Amino acid sequence: MKFGYTILYVDDVEKTVAFYEHAFGLQRKMVQPDEFGELDTGSTKLSFAAKSHVESLFTIPFQRSGPEHDAPPVEIGLVTHDVQAAFDRAIAAGAVLVTKPAKKPWGQIVGYVRDNNGFLVELCTPIE
Repeated sequence: MKFGYTILYVDDVEKTVAFYEHAFGLQRKMVQPDEFGELDTGSTKLSFAAKSHVESLFTIPFQRSGPEHDAPPVEIGLVTHDVQAAFDRAIAAGAVLVTKPAKKPWGQIVGYVRDNNGFLVELCTPIE
C-alpha cells in the first residue's frame, strides 16, 4: 500500500485550485468545478472536493472550515529549498501569516500560512 492523495473539502474548488496555483506555484492536473480538483504535486496528490458534493455522498457531519473558523487539525506540507521566497509569494497572493520562516533545532527552515479556506500550510526545507 502507498499514500496516494489527500482531499480537502472546500466551498469553491476552482477558486481553491487557482489560489494554490498563484500562491504556491503549483499546477492544476484537473478540475471539475462543482465537484473535484487535483494539483500536480508529484506521486502524492493534493486534491479538493466541493463540500456540497461531499455532503451529498455522506450522512455524517463535517467540521466547518474557512478563514473565519479555527484552523482544522491538519496541515499541508510543501517542501522547497527557498522557504522565504515561497512564504513571500504566498503572503502576496493572499495567504494569512501564521508564523514567519525560522530555523528549527534539527536544521529545517519552517514557516506557516493559512490558505484561502483556512487550512494550515507548512512551507519547509527538505529534511536532509
